[in-house]
Amino acid sequence: MFPKSDLPETVPVFPLPGALLLPRARLPLHIFEPRYLAMLDDALKTPDRLIGMIQPREGGPTGSPSLQAIGCAGRLTSFTETDDGRYMLTLTGISRFRVIEEIDGFTPYRRCKVSWTGFDRDLGATEHDPNFDRDVFFSALNRFFESNGLQTDWESLKEAEDELLINSLSMLCPFEPEDKQALLEAPSLQTRRETLLTLIEFAMRGGGTEDALQ
Repeated sequence: MFPKSDLPETVPVFPLPGALLLPRARLPLHIFEPRYLAMLDDALKTPDRLIGMIQPREGGPTGSPSLQAIGCAGRLTSFTETDDGRYMLTLTGISRFRVIEEIDGFTPYRRCKVSWTGFDRDLGATEHDPNFDRDVFFSALNRFFESNGLQTDWESLKEAEDELLINSLSMLCPFEPEDKQALLEAPSLQTRRETLLTLIEFAMRGGGTEDALQ
């Protein structure tokens, strides 16, 4: 458990469309751009080793797109360096944050002043979903996987705890960035599961994101 008092006021951010990190989940990343190699080096020098994952907004400037209001910070928990200077790393989700403002500075990567208020649940114990109907959920998920040509270890999925199952699928399913953002912003595990099921069902019907989330 990560103490709230240890959370910094500013975090380096990695805007990556479609990449979703959730609290207590793990996100593997492949880092090779010089600016993000610099970000990694600087993060390793801090006691918290936090990097914020955040979605860029659609339709903004290509070089420096505007950012979504909410992201999720992850602690660098493992990394390896390749012979050509790239890094394979893993971030373990700590807490979501709300962007207050972007900080101008001399780093090649982007940094934001953030607020952790409203996300106390992220720093607590593993969440459970007491109203989770697994039969209904897995029936829809099976159809979704078949229609998209996806394969998985169904036995492992069915044995997974609520949070691990719902968050892993939220991160891995091939949804649009705005759908991933909706999953990130879900206030509870139950709300995230409901959002996930809605996205699955509308994808099966050929519905759009706006329809799915209304």
